[in-house]
Amino acid sequence: MSETASTDGFEGEQERERLHVVTQDTRFVLLQNILGHPSQLPSMKELAYVNPSKSEGTIYQHLERLVEAGIVETYMLPSDRRKRDLPYKFYGLSDEGQAFLDRHGLLRAEETLRAVYERIEKNEQIKRFERAPRPQ
Repeated sequence: MSETASTDGFEGEQERERLHVVTQDTRFVLLQNILGHPSQLPSMKELAYVNPSKSEGTIYQHLERLVEAGIVETYMLPSDRRKRDLPYKFYGLSDEGQAFLDRHGLLRAEETLRAVYERIEKNEQIKRFERAPRPQ
């Protein structure tokens, strides 16, 4: 077997594994939440709010799996920009994740997801969190 064929096989397997990771129900919903969020960088509290049937621990585990797969990144607000009682850790697509989702046609509903997210009734805390400063 040639080295190219071996590499192509590995890359194909890696692509299938990533597809399996992102299409698991909870992780797929989290990706939809990220894409629908006004800044596409929700905090854990915002994700927990729009997924009331899941605990923060469960959400965190699924986010970590998406991070391990290179689909999602954790973004931290620099300490000099942090505000008291506002989130400073956010989750968003990585460049690699953006390319992967685009390659598989999973970004086509982005505008619809934003419209759905906007219609969610939010409490005052979540509204404040949405307006919180985000990393550039």
